[in-house]
Amino acid sequence: MSTPVIEDSHLNASDRCDRCGAQAYVRVTMASGFDLLFCSHHSKEHADKLKQVALTIHDETQRIG
Repeated sequence: MSTPVIEDSHLNASDRCDRCGAQAYVRVTMASGFDLLFCSHHSKEHADKLKQVALTIHDETQRIG
């Protein structure tokens, strides 16, 4: 029996920033497997630290505008 692999899904309007509740455009996956969601503003504000601790950063900020 094989385990299906779930592809990284796109963020949608129901995904909200963990910091302020605005629409999330960035998903940060930590080494623990937990995801953090950020709006564009907060992802930029915390970018340096996130790059140091994140396993992956999925950025969809190009969709804004």
